[in-house]
Amino acid sequence: MSDAAPFPTPGMPDGRYVELPGRGTTFVREVEGPPGAPTLLLLHGWTANSALNWFATYGPLGERFRVVGIDHRGHGHGIRGWRRFTLEDCADDAAALLDALGVAAAIPVGYSMGGPIAQLLWERHRDRVGGMVLCATAARFRDRGDRALQGVVTGLSFAARATPTWMHKHVTERVLVSRYDTSPLGTWARQQARLNDLRAMIEAGHAVGSFDSRPWLGGLDVPAAVVLTRFDTTVPPARQQAMAEMVSGARVFPVSGGHDVCAVDPGQFVPALLEACADVADRADRRRQRAG
Repeated sequence: MSDAAPFPTPGMPDGRYVELPGRGTTFVREVEGPPGAPTLLLLHGWTANSALNWFATYGPLGERFRVVGIDHRGHGHGIRGWRRFTLEDCADDAAALLDALGVAAAIPVGYSMGGPIAQLLWERHRDRVGGMVLCATAARFRDRGDRALQGVVTGLSFAARATPTWMHKHVTERVLVSRYDTSPLGTWARQQARLNDLRAMIEAGHAVGSFDSRPWLGGLDVPAAVVLTRFDTTVPPARQQAMAEMVSGARVFPVSGGHDVCAVDPGQFVPALLEACADVADRADRRRQRAG
């Protein structure tokens, strides 16, 4: 299946469906990378997918790494079902995908909502995580009074409750799709947003808003890096920095951009992401060599 954009996306692979036994059918994009290369597992943000979040990164990352991007539950072409969306399920899906692909351990790269999923992947499946890269994300997203995330979640929840299921497509157009412009990039982003399941978006928003890894994130024992979006109004930079300071040895790679920099200004985002992934992979490799 192709999600080709009406603008150049060099190196973005077409996706394929992968059955996760006992969990459902998910959707992945893969770049093989050099022989024996470490695997990056790309975990996208809320209301995005493996195309919209990462389209600019597959080619550059694939020059050094094996790259695997997954569509999370209810997002894009990800798993569908009546089960309530949880971040824990997404982390378990990611571990099951590594099983299906025969990958012993990977470096999860989590963007926004993908950050909690990456953290939970380590917390629940520690032997599958060799390092971690966290982008535009936090250990905790919402305090009382935070408005950016809460406003979107509340709007979605109200719209969904006020309309029957058959009108959810209309709600999706008004709340999720209309926030993108009609430029070539925006038109393609609108196409991607239409793939999302409205119920899952609401549940995912609440899950992100209630996430808090502060009680245990300090125990993270793998090489880690934080790609910090300096002008982010959705996940404030101070909160990203606070997360970095919780993790022993975490290195910070700042990006001059907002929360959507991965899509609207990849020229700023991609170099920092490459540097962060290379740093984590190199430290993980040295750690393996010391271990034996």
